[in-house]
Amino acid sequence: MLDAVEQIPAGRVATYGDVAARAGSRSPRLAGFVLSHLSDEQTPWHRVVRADGTPAPHLAQEQLARLRAEGVIATDGRVSLRRYRFVG
Repeated sequence: MLDAVEQIPAGRVATYGDVAARAGSRSPRLAGFVLSHLSDEQTPWHRVVRADGTPAPHLAQEQLARLRAEGVIATDGRVSLRRYRFVG
């Protein structure tokens, strides 16, 4: 699952469902669980958002700041998946 997250390039995002699908799972919750227990700062966890483009509520400020540093702009706390979604 972490390999799928590491493939998301800077300036792009993927949803939990996207990550799960790339890892061969049908469970976005599993992707969220794996990322919530992540201790590796090298994995770009901040590039994974909810299906509606919103960040994880408890990490919203940090996640949006990291995305903004990569050129991903959120409007009203939501990232445009149409514009920034990684399809690869």
